[in-house]
Amino acid sequence: MIGFVLRRLLQLVPVLLLASTAIWAMIYAVPGGPIGAIAGDNASPEQIAAATAQFGLDRPVLVQYADWLWNAIRGDFGMSIRGRAPVLELIGQRLPATLQLAVAATIVSLVIGIPVAIASALRPGSWLDRVLSAWSAMALGVPTFWLGILLILVFAVELRWLPSASAYVPIWENPIGALRNLALPALTLGIYVSGILARFLRASLVSELRADYVRTARSKGLPERQIVGVHILRNALLPFITIVGLMMANFIGGAVVTEAVFTYPGIGRLLIQAITTRDYPLIQGCIVVILVLYIAINLAVDVLYAYIDPRIDYR
Repeated sequence: MIGFVLRRLLQLVPVLLLASTAIWAMIYAVPGGPIGAIAGDNASPEQIAAATAQFGLDRPVLVQYADWLWNAIRGDFGMSIRGRAPVLELIGQRLPATLQLAVAATIVSLVIGIPVAIASALRPGSWLDRVLSAWSAMALGVPTFWLGILLILVFAVELRWLPSASAYVPIWENPIGALRNLALPALTLGIYVSGILARFLRASLVSELRADYVRTARSKGLPERQIVGVHILRNALLPFITIVGLMMANFIGGAVVTEAVFTYPGIGRLLIQAITTRDYPLIQGCIVVILVLYIAINLAVDVLYAYIDPRIDYR
């Protein structure tokens, strides 16, 4: 297992290098480049020349990239142009909020998606299967921004049970306050993803229900609950865990719309603010951090396979 993890980490090195090259080159592909944001749109030629020399942008491109890459490896993404603070410090202030929301939304999607998939797979073609399949399709078809606004109208405006604007409250400091602020954005993301998870898990369960070992287990007189919970569900979880990992990684950088609807202070909203203000060092730092987290979650999913299916040989 350790050897497999080390090999995967080595394989990720060229991926990170190529991605970092694309991220860094992106700044030079936009009109105006970083100088337009640093010096301002109405800067004089003298101010542009001074800013170019100050930030070393008059050096060869490869030298600039090598310096940026070396600093990024050490965790130094430079200073935010608008925030006037280290980029990593600004990201560190928002990252815990995003991780907390990602975990909460994943839990919501699992709590909803797994029972729906099991109930639908055990009664294929029945009225219950049709109803649950329709619900999954509706969960996938409803835009997250519309669902978020609807939840705000119901639970924040009409019932006044939950706040309409969600602040970040660490769950280890104030569990009740954290759950109140996480409830609506986590429901918005979790309901949508539960439709995806329910469809994938249902298809996997239906395939496993037709396997020979299920027929053998039933012929031996094993209870249906044991067959489904111990044997079928465990084998059906392999493709399902891949989707769960991808969705959780997507929550980290892809929950921009939900964070905007609820004014949630996550890293996705920080990235949008950086793009709006043309804060290029902050844009680069946010994208690199999201990429590293995405890769780390996928690696964790691969490692988790071994504990679910012992037939996998990582040698």
